[in-house]
Parts: sequence; structure tokens; C-alpha cells
Amino acid sequence: MPTFDELKSQLRLPVIGAPMFLVSTPDLVVAQCRAGIVGAFPALNARTSEILDEWLTEIQGRLDASGENRKAQPAPYAVNLIVHKSNERLDDDIEVLARHSPPMLITSVGNPSAALERLKPLGSVVLHDVTTARHAKKAIEAGVDGLILVANGAGGHAGSINPFALVEEIRTFWDGPLILSGCIGSGRAIRAAEILGADLAYLGTRFIATQEANAEDAYKQMLLDAGASDIVYTPQFSGVPGSYLEASINAAGLERKDVLLPGQDAGSTYGAGNRRKRKKAWRDIWSAGQGVGTIDDVPSVADLVERLEAGYKAVA
Repeated sequence: MPTFDELKSQLRLPVIGAPMFLVSTPDLVVAQCRAGIVGAFPALNARTSEILDEWLTEIQGRLDASGENRKAQPAPYAVNLIVHKSNERLDDDIEVLARHSPPMLITSVGNPSAALERLKPLGSVVLHDVTTARHAKKAIEAGVDGLILVANGAGGHAGSINPFALVEEIRTFWDGPLILSGCIGSGRAIRAAEILGADLAYLGTRFIATQEANAEDAYKQMLLDAGASDIVYTPQFSGVPGSYLEASINAAGLERKDVLLPGQDAGSTYGAGNRRKRKKAWRDIWSAGQGVGTIDDVPSVADLVERLEAGYKAVA
């Protein structure tokens, strides 16, 4: 299997399409890879380990077929694996991934050692999500190939540290592959991430507003209508701090003040002990990053990547 640098050399743009809960499915992943960037999806988006196996077979098959009809081969894909002990499917999903050996594996929320032990020898380049230097050092000790810095302003579960500060601090002790996430939605921003010290940019929110994304029309419209001040950063819906569209919070019958009260128990808004309500929160409360203010249309992935490339080349 190729190294990180070899995979990077296959890209049209230095970009990974971030894996997004419910939104990233084979259609989005394949469209991103065909457009020349890494397409990624969370393993848990496939409802069972058996469906995950089917998705991986489908994605590889569609990419192989498209590669036969194009001058340039599609970009590699990545799978995001939640490695926290609360993931009851972890062992089964690792075995599925071992059979497919995806080019890239993105580990999140926990110790990646088990996944590394099983999958790294098979050739997968393993990247780990981190939000602080402490988390980065632990991931490096575990043996990951690269770090994904989920900085302040990123959509979904995100850290609270400014990307300038986070990249600079981690570059004092890590010279390996580094990917930056947080408010990146234009070619100019992709180039800025490189100048700052990142090898690749991690784009999520901008790809929700594309034709291939598995998001409701109302979700996409909220992105078009929102600006940075419409993003709420709170741990209330999962127990982990994340960024959400205020309009979706309002649509669920809540207000910003309801999820930001000092001292309020994380998860109490939907009931920490009520799993049915917690699951409903994941479905109804929609995540987005602070970069939403630049989103004004819903293009195809191919058109969006072409636009990103033009903007990137204009400042490169």
C-alpha cells in the first residue's frame, strides 16, 4: 500500500472531504474521489458491520470502474472509525476493514492502538483526530501516521483552540503529516492551511451543501441562510462539545440559551438517560462549522472541486 506522500501525490487538490455523520455515504465519497480529493465516510453511517462491508465493496468497485474510463485515476478514499470503548461495533468493524484495507483510516474519539495493531500492517495510512497538543502526543506515541487537527470553528465535534495556535504548537514537536480542519471552504483557505503548516485541508461543511450529500433539503437551505454567528458550540447534544446550526436547535423547540446555561449537565437538554431522545437529537440537530457564511449554492461535487481548484491556483 502507498505511503501518505504517495497518496497525497494522487490528489488534484490537497483536500480530504471530512467524514460526516449521516451525510457521507457512498455517493458522496465516490463523487469526491472522482473529482480528485479524498472522499471519506464514518463507518457507523453504515447501519451494521455487514452493510459496511457492502459499502466498501461498492465504493471500490465504482472507483475501479470509473478509473478505467478516465485519464486520471480517482483519488483514494478513507474510512472514519470511532475507537472509543462505547463503540460496540469496533471489533467487528475492524475485521471488515482488515478485509478491505482502505487506503486511509481516520480514527477518532479514543485510543487508536487496537485499530493500528490490526490495520496498519495491512497498509492503511492511519490519521487520528486531535483537538489539543496533549491528544496529539498520545496519538503519536500510539504510532499513527498523521494527525488531523480539529480546530475551533470546525463543524460537528470540534476543539476550542484557534487553528493558528494549534498548528504552530503541534509543529514544535511533530513534523509528520498534518491535516487542518476548521472553517476551510474555499481554494484560498486551502492554500492558507498549507502556508500555515498543514499538508492537507479537511473540508466538511461545504460538502454538505452539494447535490450528492445525504442531507435533507432543509439542512442545505439552513447552510445557505446561515452565517458564522448562527453556529452554536455546545456539549449538550452528545456530551462532547460540537458546533451546530442554531436554526436546527430552534426547530427542535429550543433556544440558544437553553443549551449554553453555565453548569448545565452535558446532555441534560435532551435527557442524559433518555437514549431515544439522544438519538433524535443526532437526527434533528444539524452540525455545521463557522465557515457557513460563504456558502450560497448547492453545486455538484465536481463543480465545487473545480471552483476550489481555480481559487487555489489563483493564490498558489
